[in-house]
Amino acid sequence: MIKKKKTTISKSAASTNPDRMKEVGKGGHNMRSQSTIKRLNMYRSGKAVRNRKGKIVQAAAFQSELAPGTRARVEPNRRWFGNTRVISQSSLQKFQEAVTDTVKDSYQVVLNPSKLPMSLVKESSKTSRMHILDTESFGSTFGKKATRKKPNIVVSDLQEMTQKISQASDDYDEEKDNDLVRDWDGTYSIALAKYFNAGQSRRIWNELYKVLDCSDVVIQVLDVRNPLGTRCPRVEKFLAKEKPHKHLIFLLNKVDLVPTWLTKAWVATLSKEKPTVAFHASIKNPFGKGAVINLLRQFGKLHSEKKNISCGFIGYPNVGKSSVINTLQKKKVCKVAPLAGETKVWQYITLMKHIFLVDCPGIVHQSDDSETDLILKGVVRVEYVQEPDHHIAEVLRRVKKEHLARQYQISDWESTEDFLSKIAVRSGKLLKGGLPDIKAVSKIVLNDWQRGKLPYFVKPPGYIELPSKGDENTAAEVEVITADDNAEVEVITADDNAEVEVITADDNAEVEVITADDNAEDEIDSIKKFPENPDYSQDGVNENVD
Repeated sequence: MIKKKKTTISKSAASTNPDRMKEVGKGGHNMRSQSTIKRLNMYRSGKAVRNRKGKIVQAAAFQSELAPGTRARVEPNRRWFGNTRVISQSSLQKFQEAVTDTVKDSYQVVLNPSKLPMSLVKESSKTSRMHILDTESFGSTFGKKATRKKPNIVVSDLQEMTQKISQASDDYDEEKDNDLVRDWDGTYSIALAKYFNAGQSRRIWNELYKVLDCSDVVIQVLDVRNPLGTRCPRVEKFLAKEKPHKHLIFLLNKVDLVPTWLTKAWVATLSKEKPTVAFHASIKNPFGKGAVINLLRQFGKLHSEKKNISCGFIGYPNVGKSSVINTLQKKKVCKVAPLAGETKVWQYITLMKHIFLVDCPGIVHQSDDSETDLILKGVVRVEYVQEPDHHIAEVLRRVKKEHLARQYQISDWESTEDFLSKIAVRSGKLLKGGLPDIKAVSKIVLNDWQRGKLPYFVKPPGYIELPSKGDENTAAEVEVITADDNAEVEVITADDNAEVEVITADDNAEVEVITADDNAEDEIDSIKKFPENPDYSQDGVNENVD
């Protein structure tokens, strides 16, 4: 006898009954629909229903069992295959090449990367986990003859193990380990003072990671006087590996302290890696402000699916991150000072309706920089330095003599101590008995260095420049023609009317040098050579100082 399905309407007033009568005055117009009731019942049906004896009366969802001998078939519905896409191998290879080139190009952006099969580009993700069948056969692991796993022992008994040990000791060569073992000479390396670890604490790096997490665009502010020395390769590698969807931009600040040709050279060099913008932070007379704002607007249009975008400013201490934000905002919204470590925590500033700026404390990655390098990079405050006179010799080496003479109004000096003594006498920094106050004067010189009063810059690696027509050091005009573009050229100039000597590293390169008189016109004023892949890990200060 076949049981008929009940078709009567339930008159229950329960909230789970879609056919209940609407009660007047109790919000009957906003009752649950039948689909909502089904969904709520699905949430409740997480467990099986059992009777008093514990037998399952109604199985849980997706846990019911069919009677033995019952045939189960999958419904032939097209919805099972709705999201399947099949492409040819050539099309897949073209996609991989196109996406790989786009991801590596810093001037192209992949829109909505989450909707693209980016895992096809990185094939290493498929083989990152070792499969058990790569080391063991299927029969010995899952088959009927599966054996219990035992350790793989090379030897069979104790005697054989003893023979192997004795043979290994006889074959040991002490000369191979001489490079690893070093004799101690009884001296210890002096640990750096606590203030030399500025920008390396866990608190500062936690603030950095907060800024990186909340930023869609990351701007790394560099000092144009020494861009390679103020870069942070650790952060760049982290962004490239962990957050490749975030955009990284280089901003060369303090371009008012260097010549124009040097700014062009650094922009051309760094633009090969990431988009680079030259900038001068000043509320009244800025430079590069329009380029930065237009760039942020373009990124805002690329992320049109978001209501707003955030731009984080990171970099070394005292490179001008807060000053750049104040320049873009046209008012002082961030606390600034010509000292390192003025910004303590990250700050959120509204630039426009859809663009926000995030200021970050200065960070310093661990490197092999000496105390002098850290001070001259502006990482350490001069007031904390205990022996400031020990670092003046490097300042005298990097800065031209005429610039120092013009700044401190002294004519000539023989040594570092003589230089500091003459400044002390001229400025009145004297101790009892008329002795010069060397430490006070040394701090003045270091402060002038950090604040940009002493002209100094580092040239790009491999950059060579010949004297131009308006150079005050020489009046000779030179035309240089090289046949081999890859040859490295070193140019040495002498006084007026002197010949120019050109020395080439490649003997096969043909170089023709023509010295002209003062009335001739120059066809080539300078030679500029940029390396294809500059090594940004090196500081480049000691060798390329003009």
